[in-house]
Amino acid sequence: MAPLYSLSPPPPTKLGRYRLLSPLAGVRVSPFQLGAMSIGNKWHEFGIGSMDKTNSFKLLDAYFDAGLSSGRKHQDESSEAFIGEWAEKRGIRDQLVITTKYSTNYKRGQSDITHMVNYSGNGSKSLHVSVEASLKKLRTTYIDILNQGKVLYLANQYAKDHGKMPFSVYQGSWSIFERSLERDIIPMARSEGLALAPWGVLAGGKIQTNAEEARRKGSGEKGRTTFDPEWERTMEQKRCATCLKRSRRNKWKPRISQLSGFQFDHPYTVAIAYHLHKLSYVFPIIGGRKVEHLKENIAALDISLTAKQIKRIGNATPFDLGFPYNMFGDNTTDNYVAQCTARCDRVPLQQPITPVK
Repeated sequence: MAPLYSLSPPPPTKLGRYRLLSPLAGVRVSPFQLGAMSIGNKWHEFGIGSMDKTNSFKLLDAYFDAGLSSGRKHQDESSEAFIGEWAEKRGIRDQLVITTKYSTNYKRGQSDITHMVNYSGNGSKSLHVSVEASLKKLRTTYIDILNQGKVLYLANQYAKDHGKMPFSVYQGSWSIFERSLERDIIPMARSEGLALAPWGVLAGGKIQTNAEEARRKGSGEKGRTTFDPEWERTMEQKRCATCLKRSRRNKWKPRISQLSGFQFDHPYTVAIAYHLHKLSYVFPIIGGRKVEHLKENIAALDISLTAKQIKRIGNATPFDLGFPYNMFGDNTTDNYVAQCTARCDRVPLQQPITPVK
């Protein structure tokens, strides 16, 4: 007879090794999230790419079977509609951690709506109608995580002072090409006990090989052009993410990997790993339209980087913390003035979860 309780079997992939979202939230989630910007069929004309319902369901199945799934509000509402129908058909809603957000005008392009002013913004009206619409499209009675962050310090302090639930996660743009978030947001997240949910960690597809860029150019596929018509990389970005093809026995050797002292299949696996190593609670939002992308992304969970290697990767592109950090430090070490005053020992920062062999 089987025992009443037994240890859980190993997951199919490392996406199935769950982590606490943050010290302020008890929900457990996968190491990174599925960003649903490409799921849906309404934004192809805007240079984002799209998938019909059949291919969207195939991608969602692959992520769920690997141990992960979450969704977001994109593709003029078709993203949430597809996710809601898929989850209902599989009967798995309560096994998912679904995130969504508000503020943007999700009714964009609908000619039958005369006054759209309160379908966007951060006001209570926008919040109410957006959440109600999301619940209907997702075919659910609750949303796990609602992403919206403004004035976090003040809001969190108010919540603490009045016995209310504070924010537990911050979503923002972050990549090795765009590191502004590291100035104020990361110190704030450490101080407030927030998790980070960075999007754009693959820089809109610009962390790629020279061969991939040439293939996209030749086929006319190009890259994402929604916010920047120049989809091709700058010389600085190319220098950072260049891959040198080696012999058949060896694999790609990205410059990012050269800087860190490792070799991996693709530069974006190292880029994802870089973000996972920067904080204890960080859950990158990773998109894509192909199951192959999922398999390649999971490889990042096998990469272990030292502090020295992380610093080298960060130095691959110029980044200035600016004042006061470049003068007084970012509070991860004693600043120069303090070091000239006395020798002090510091409690080390909380470390990220390292790959399990």
